[in-house]
Amino acid sequence: MTKIRRKRPAETLGTIEALDAIEPPSNAETVVGVLTVTVLVEVLGVLSGSEVWLLGLLVFLPGTASALCTLQQTKFVAAWTTLFVTVTVLVRAGHGDGDGSGWLDRALLVLLTLALGAASVYACHRRIAREHEMLRLRSTAAAMQRHILHPLPLLTDDVLVNGVYEPVQEDRLVGGDIYDVVASPWGTRVLIGDVQGKGLAAVGAAFAVIGAFREAAHREPTLTALVDALDSAVVRHNSYAEQTGDDERFVTALVVGVDAGAEAQLVNCGHVPPTLMHDGAVTTPALDSGVPLGLAELAVEPTTVDWFAFPAGSTLVLTTDGLTETRADDGTFYPVDERLMEHLDLSPADLPRALHEDARAFAGDGRRHDDVAVLTVRRSPRH
Repeated sequence: MTKIRRKRPAETLGTIEALDAIEPPSNAETVVGVLTVTVLVEVLGVLSGSEVWLLGLLVFLPGTASALCTLQQTKFVAAWTTLFVTVTVLVRAGHGDGDGSGWLDRALLVLLTLALGAASVYACHRRIAREHEMLRLRSTAAAMQRHILHPLPLLTDDVLVNGVYEPVQEDRLVGGDIYDVVASPWGTRVLIGDVQGKGLAAVGAAFAVIGAFREAAHREPTLTALVDALDSAVVRHNSYAEQTGDDERFVTALVVGVDAGAEAQLVNCGHVPPTLMHDGAVTTPALDSGVPLGLAELAVEPTTVDWFAFPAGSTLVLTTDGLTETRADDGTFYPVDERLMEHLDLSPADLPRALHEDARAFAGDGRRHDDVAVLTVRRSPRH
């Protein structure tokens, strides 16, 4: 029986990257920054002969610190600002600078500085508490995903599978894209899919498909029977969802079967077609496309299996529409085949990450609208 082995220390698909929290400045950088701003404000205040500079610039310094610094650093900035404004007011008042109304203005300036400093410390405390909560949730989600999505790369007697996966929302680690690899008695079965919609309801459908795939891949000798089992799992999930008032879902999917033969089997359930890389060429196998999982009752024809040549040393690239539907500023779709031709020299281990980063650069910042999953399935010689 074929067994799955890890090629090297496992990395969760796409590493489910940690939260890119803003690195706070060091204490030395904080002190230098505060002193620099203070000197500039004081010089401008002296040159202008007005305290508006202090009110307009210096009193808001703690607010900036609350967004960037640690709690202790923010307290320091708030205390320093309050002390400096108070001393400056007393010194200028001691030189007879102003009348009774001037005293009132200066008193209000000190109170405003003190109030903004306290508000900044409170805002910093809330920000840090939220960051800690987000990190805790991400750690929980990462642990949950390690039990749901097998870490890659995975090596079987038939293939080596590498990949990258990134949810569209960085604070939601488990998205609607799914994948799995099972070493069955009939060879290696590879699944990649995309659940309709987003949110927890979509994640529930994803769990249903993955669980059914892991069980049926060992039980069903044919891919058609395996796909029928996956469809039944989605139908059952939708029946439960309907009872609880949730929306019904369908799942687009590709199921690939690779054994000792020179050809591979594939069933396309309304998913993005795969791409084959071999001998410096990039081709798309001629395959039929069926209906997504959960909609088999609407199909005119029964599920069919396509066969295509998958020689040793070739690589099958499987993606979700998060990659193929990535758009540039002018609305142009990401040219997957063209980019694959430019990355022929990359190994299957490096190709998924390279494609993902290239697609992000192609779209520009802030233009991703869907989860992205890319798998490379490298054909291995049968021992």
